[in-house]
Amino acid sequence: MSPALADTLPYRPCVGVMLLNKQGKVWIGNRLAGEGLPAGNHWQMPQGGIDKGELPEHAAFRELQEETGTHKAKIIAEAREWFRYDLPPELIGKGLKGKFRGQEQKWFAMRFTGVDSDIDIMAHEEQEFSEWRWADIDELVDLIVPFKRPVYEQVVAEFRALTLAGA
Repeated sequence: MSPALADTLPYRPCVGVMLLNKQGKVWIGNRLAGEGLPAGNHWQMPQGGIDKGELPEHAAFRELQEETGTHKAKIIAEAREWFRYDLPPELIGKGLKGKFRGQEQKWFAMRFTGVDSDIDIMAHEEQEFSEWRWADIDELVDLIVPFKRPVYEQVVAEFRALTLAGA
């Protein structure tokens, strides 16, 4: 698809979740191949679309449950603004079901209130991750696919202070 046609596509409304454990580490999952991505190291935080009529905070809890298998978390912060990214030209018309030029995301920081065994990435019928782990906030930007890095830089800047244990 040409860049001019890509400009006519809307942004997909989404949420993202920075799930923090008691030690201030961030939950990340290694995405399975799909959406134009080959198998490999494609780590990211939980994120996904907002259904029609759904409130962003409800979507955040739904996505958290679908992608991590747990609902044991509480919202501790909401990003002040929406963050956007554009798909790279080679993914326009392929990624995001071909309907969107990128995503516009409302991010939430959540404190994980469970234990690691409460997380089950295979709990949902549409498993999105092959593995998961707790990561230091300073790892996040380098682990995400390049076209999402500016959003991750904004999210890290917004929520960095919350990674202090117990914050």
